[in-house]
Amino acid sequence: MRMVILVGLMLAFTGGVVGGAFAQAPSCKAQASEKKLAGAALNSFMKKCETDAQKACDTSAADRKLAGAAKASFTKKCVTDAVGS
Repeated sequence: MRMVILVGLMLAFTGGVVGGAFAQAPSCKAQASEKKLAGAALNSFMKKCETDAQKACDTSAADRKLAGAAKASFTKKCVTDAVGS
């Protein structure tokens, strides 16, 4: 639940919409689809969204005092979830 809230806050600060405290935040791909982005605009949006997700996930990993393989694994899953499949 804490992760959902952190990702939701990250997306709120990057222009996303948070539906509720317990709702899963929309992924970058979902947001791009809602905005009907294509071409260079899509690429730019996805790159910025992934960068923002990386920063938020790194902060979250630091808050959890993760290091080494645990940090790498957590950050990879966190960014993947935020960006979307």
